[in-house]
Amino acid sequence: MIQNLSSEQIAGILETLPLDISFVDGEDTVKYWNKHDTRSFKRPNSALGRKVQRCHLPASVDMVNQIISVLKSGKKDFEDFWIDLNDRKLYIRYMAVRGKEGKYLGTLEVNQDITDLKKIKGEKR
Repeated sequence: MIQNLSSEQIAGILETLPLDISFVDGEDTVKYWNKHDTRSFKRPNSALGRKVQRCHLPASVDMVNQIISVLKSGKKDFEDFWIDLNDRKLYIRYMAVRGKEGKYLGTLEVNQDITDLKKIKGEKR
């Protein structure tokens, strides 16, 4: 629930999360990402406003289209992947963003470096 948050507060919250977030709208247009300088997968500023398919290598466009299609259709609400990148383990989740009536609004991509999380043992209370 949001109550009178300013755009500066919302931007601050999104930048503070320990996650890389990207948003592609319902028309497959790249609209947002956070952590521009520190993200695992850097995005050129020119990607904003472009179709997401034009922001990927040709070899991965089919996979991008497949993920978005499944999320748009409602067959799934999310799709998970994990990869090894430069001695780090990255967990990636693509999630359908839906309005109150269930209408597809876009896809949210969330990346998290889980390398250090995987090392946690026991509890810290």
